Amino acid sequence: MTGKSKLAINGGDPVRTDPFPSWPRPTAAMKESLIHTLENERWGIGSAVVEQFEKKFADFHDSRHALAVSTGTAALWVSLKAAGVKAGDEVIVPAYTFVGTATAVLMANAVPVFADIDENTLNMDPALLDNSITDKTKVIMPVHIAGNPADIAAIKGICDQRGIAMIEDAAQAHGTEWKGRKVGAFGLGGIFSFQSSKNMTAGEGGAIISDDDEFINKCFSYQNAGRVRDGEWYEHDHLGGNFRLSAFPAALLTAQIDSLERDMAVRDANAAILDNALGEIEGLSILQKYPGTTRVSHHLYIFRYLKKFFGDKSREQFFEALNGEGIPVYSGYVPLYRERLFIVNSAEYPWLKGIDFDNISLPVTERIADGEAIWLKQNCLLGSEEDTMDIVRAVEKVIKVFGN
Repeated sequence: MTGKSKLAINGGDPVRTDPFPSWPRPTAAMKESLIHTLENERWGIGSAVVEQFEKKFADFHDSRHALAVSTGTAALWVSLKAAGVKAGDEVIVPAYTFVGTATAVLMANAVPVFADIDENTLNMDPALLDNSITDKTKVIMPVHIAGNPADIAAIKGICDQRGIAMIEDAAQAHGTEWKGRKVGAFGLGGIFSFQSSKNMTAGEGGAIISDDDEFINKCFSYQNAGRVRDGEWYEHDHLGGNFRLSAFPAALLTAQIDSLERDMAVRDANAAILDNALGEIEGLSILQKYPGTTRVSHHLYIFRYLKKFFGDKSREQFFEALNGEGIPVYSGYVPLYRERLFIVNSAEYPWLKGIDFDNISLPVTERIADGEAIWLKQNCLLGSEEDTMDIVRAVEKVIKVFGN
């Protein structure tokens, strides 16, 4: 076996030694926007920069309203409270997502009900939702994993039929489209995150979008210390918090709206290369899309490793070999109900008393999380075509050795 065909972890030559493009990536437009804000604008309450961002983001995401919020998790909590979630209510969430989706439910004194996922998309499986709905279900919260939209039509249909609100967790879905319209406002509302790994980022930050006037006004109240929009400064109707976004992250984000489309086009092209190549390899499975999907934001590139095709070599062995070739892959989420915070302390979460999270078993989530999911971060899709072909060459090299 030559140096080029021998795996790097066994002493061969790695396919790649150069890093992929770094992220976050500062631009001249972001710097100019920050300096202008620093020198000319109000930094906090009443900032015109924040209002400008909200209008621009609402327009970009095909919604009537946007409200800038301090983080994506805060946006979830604010949205749940504005949707009328109260102590003891139930909110259905996918078991395969970032923990903030579920902790926001706990922060609202509500009960997260974990739903299994569709193995082909890794999104909430609408065919299983009826098993999770009770008379306490207040909200169903699909997450558009990796920027690949959940089955909005099916989930919204269930919500409309059962009188349940749908709130989209679009934290990973900036620019994602369903039937030609950007996601986030198909139900009562949707949230976005601008945390440092996201395709739009200010280090931290979030936003809520909606077409519903009453809902967004309630969001404003919960985001702004319980104040009423257009009311008196010391008039507080709700138990709200200070979850406002300041002018500086808004300035960074406003500058990125104009460049997001260019970045999306690069990710689209490189993801298509990976789909075409990896989709032809027996034993690997690329993510599928629901028929209504018209664009994926590619916050992550995820594919599945089916070890039965490779002599039962584990996913972890595949990780080790690919990382050795210079391709930074990792496993991603664990099933949320296994997180230590759900080893319930009844003194802290008395409304969860009697729920045994240890005995939850969602087979698809567990199979994907424990042995199949392979993740690449979105910055790996921002390189050149040759950079992307390095990923293909590395995967093919490892698969060839594993298949022997």
